Amino acid sequence: MFTGIVAAVGKIISSQSLGVADDAGLRLTIDAGSLPLEDVAIGDSIALNGACMTVVHKNGNTFDIDISRESLRLTSGLDGLNEVNLEKALTLADRLGGHLVSGHVDGLGTVREFKPVNESWELIISAPRSLAKYLAYKGSIVVNGVSLTVNRVEDSENDCAFSINVIPHTIQVTTLKHLKSGSKVNLEIDLIARYVERMLSSTKVG
Repeated sequence: MFTGIVAAVGKIISSQSLGVADDAGLRLTIDAGSLPLEDVAIGDSIALNGACMTVVHKNGNTFDIDISRESLRLTSGLDGLNEVNLEKALTLADRLGGHLVSGHVDGLGTVREFKPVNESWELIISAPRSLAKYLAYKGSIVVNGVSLTVNRVEDSENDCAFSINVIPHTIQVTTLKHLKSGSKVNLEIDLIARYVERMLSSTKVG
């Protein structure tokens, strides 16, 4: 589990194929930046842009993860030498600063607009229509591993657009600063909303 509070910005510095087949996955080497790795063991989980990955090797300030081709297809920002938002998995002693996050990407969104508004920035994202029922005013959403609050939701026949206010601090300490119109982003819906929807649908069947 995670909180969606980015601990550091790292960078993918190496990408090597795990096989010769076209559908082979990749081994990524990540420079952890300011993220301390002293307490990270092989097999521990670290979220990269909101996607939970397993550490398979560690060397100084770098660590390796293996990612399947299917995971690459379903996520954004992990297929090149890009900066990535990093967060280590929660311990029971950690402060829950954002909201409960599983590290499982539910879909890809597309940035419609990202513009300064007064002292902050407005981020408008188009989400898949299948995620619309989980998005609500003042509800939580994870964008590239960052826990954010939804300010507005607009449904249409093909998608669902939602607006977020991003404060300057979040811009400074995450990779959200690199977003622009057309950028793809990893989305994870609120964990509680997921279970509520399941309970309601189960009741209807019964």
